[in-house]
Amino acid sequence: MQKFRYLENVTTLKLDVEKCIGCGMCETVCPHTVFKVEKLKARFADRDACIECGACAANCPVEAITVDPGVGCAAYIIQRWIKGKDAVIECC
Repeated sequence: MQKFRYLENVTTLKLDVEKCIGCGMCETVCPHTVFKVEKLKARFADRDACIECGACAANCPVEAITVDPGVGCAAYIIQRWIKGKDAVIECC
């Protein structure tokens, strides 16, 4: 899959490192390699790659991750795949 980018610093993704237990679920389920677990704590490897799908938050056993799925660029990227790069896209 190509590495898609939308806008920098707009994702609603948040990580509470203090709550994190380093289980690695976020790194495992993220389709865009947003997370990396090092020294028993998750960190952002590439926060701007987040498409706000919600997989990380849904699978975090200690609720250290929050995100508003569908608010950001996921819908935009999917519409661009379907309609083409020059299409007029309505964002949610």
